[in-house]
Amino acid sequence: MRFLDLTPEHRIVEMSYPTRVVFGPGALQRLPGHIERLKMRKPLVVTDLGIAKSGLLARVFEVLKQAGVSNGLFDRVNPDPTEKDVFSGLATYREEGCFGLVALGGGSPLDAAKLIQLLTTHEPPLSRYDDAAGGDRFVRDDLPPLIAIPTTAGTGSEVSRSGVATLQDTGRKTVIFSPHLMPKAAICDPELTAGMPPWLTAATGADAFTHCVEAYLANALHPLADAVAIDGIARVGGSLEIAVRQGDHLTARGQMMIAAIEGAMAFQKGLGACHALAHALTPIAHLHHGLANAIVLPHVLDFNRPACAARLAQVAVALGDNSLARQEVLASNAIDRIRGLLHRIGIPERLRDQGVREADLPTIARRAFQDASHQTNPRKCTEADLLALARAAF
Repeated sequence: MRFLDLTPEHRIVEMSYPTRVVFGPGALQRLPGHIERLKMRKPLVVTDLGIAKSGLLARVFEVLKQAGVSNGLFDRVNPDPTEKDVFSGLATYREEGCFGLVALGGGSPLDAAKLIQLLTTHEPPLSRYDDAAGGDRFVRDDLPPLIAIPTTAGTGSEVSRSGVATLQDTGRKTVIFSPHLMPKAAICDPELTAGMPPWLTAATGADAFTHCVEAYLANALHPLADAVAIDGIARVGGSLEIAVRQGDHLTARGQMMIAAIEGAMAFQKGLGACHALAHALTPIAHLHHGLANAIVLPHVLDFNRPACAARLAQVAVALGDNSLARQEVLASNAIDRIRGLLHRIGIPERLRDQGVREADLPTIARRAFQDASHQTNPRKCTEADLLALARAAF
C-alpha cells in the first residue's frame, strides 16, 4: 500500500499541526511523557462503557500505573453525547480534584471531554458558545490541557477545534467551535483501532471520508485545507475497504487514522449540506453520525455537481480514475466511485432501512437548515432543498 508502511518496527513519529500528533504502533506508551509535559495533575480520563468493556481502558490504565500517574475516571459518555453527559463529567472532574483531561474513544468521548474542558472555566449554558450564533467569540484560552486518544478513525476530533453535543435548550446537535478547544496532544496508535467491528470501521471511516470530500468541495478559499483534503480522499480510497475486511491490517488502520486527522484539519474550511443533514438525523432519528453522512452523501453530491464539477473531477482522480475523460464525465465518475465504495463496505442505501420515519423528514430539514454546515455548501441550498435531499435518501 502506498503512502506509508506501518510494520511493527516502524518508528513512532511526532508532528505538530498545531496539535502535537504522536503517531504509530505503540504510540500509547508516550502518554505519560505528554501528561508530564503539559503539567497535568490527576487528569480525568473521559471515555464510555464500550471502551471500558473492550479492554482499551485497561491498557491506558496500565500505562499510567507503570508511570506512577494517578487519574480520575468518567466512563459514562453516551453515543452522540448530550449536555447531561458534559455536566456529569464536569461534576466528576471537580469531585476528583483533577487538572487536565485524557479523552479515550471515538468522537463521542473526545467531544464530551472538550466540552467538559470548556465548562471548567466558562459559565453555562453551552448554547452560549454555539458556532452558528457566533458563540466562538466567548471562548477564552484559559482551559486546562486535553490529550486525545482516538480508538476510531472517523471524526478526527483528536485534532479539531470543535466539540459537538445535543443541547437541552436548543434540542439539536450543536457545534461549539474554537481553536482553544484543540487538544494539546493526540496519541494516534493504530493498534487501538484494530478491534473495531467492521460496521463501526465502515461508519467512522465514511465520516472521515465525508469530512475530506465536503471540505474539498466547500465554497470557501483555503488552498491548504484543499491539499490536505484531497490527500485524505486518496488515503480512504486506498485503505477503507481493506480496514473493514481485515481488521488487524495495521497499514490500512494507520492510513485511516491519518485520513481522519486530515479530514478534521481540512474542515476548518467548511463542510456542506451532508453534515447539516447528519447533524439533524442523529438527535431526531438516533442514527450514527458517520452512517448518516454515508447514506446522504451521494445524494448531496448529485445536487452539488453543477456547482463543483471541476473539483469532483479531481476527487475521481484521487480515487484512482485515470481515464483522462472530460471534466463532466469525471465528475459523474467520482459520484459513481463513491457509491461503489460505500456499497462495498456495507453502507445501506436508504434512511428508511435504519429506522428513520418519513414523518420526521420536515423536522430534519428544518433542523439541518439551522445548522451552520450548509452555509459553505458549494451550491446554495434552501430548507426545501434539504427536505428534497432527505426525501431522496429516504
